[in-house]
Amino acid sequence: MQRARVIAAHRVPDRPAIRVSAGDAVTLGERDGEWPQLVWATLSQGLGGGIPAVLFDGQGGTATALEDYDTRELAADPDEIRVLHREQAGWRWAQNAAGHSGWIPARAVEPLQVADTA
Repeated sequence: MQRARVIAAHRVPDRPAIRVSAGDAVTLGERDGEWPQLVWATLSQGLGGGIPAVLFDGQGGTATALEDYDTRELAADPDEIRVLHREQAGWRWAQNAAGHSGWIPARAVEPLQVADTA
């Protein structure tokens, strides 16, 4: 775990987060223009979200998820502190002071040194 200061605001998109489990079949669409490591994945129920392309056994059309993944994002404002857990495809899984977790762009946070605990 690492602590970081938010240096750029992040807002959660106005769409429901989705979860895929290893073995789930999805339909892969386009790569994201801003985040090329993400591909639009649509579940059988019709909901979709951006998921790292490396987590699927194919490049387009029907594919199978190789790992579990949750597209939940976490809102953030500058100078807030987040606990960072892992990084994937330019995003960090983070937790806020209230205990809520989700993805935030890695470029929106600046890791703190151990002595930087403000």
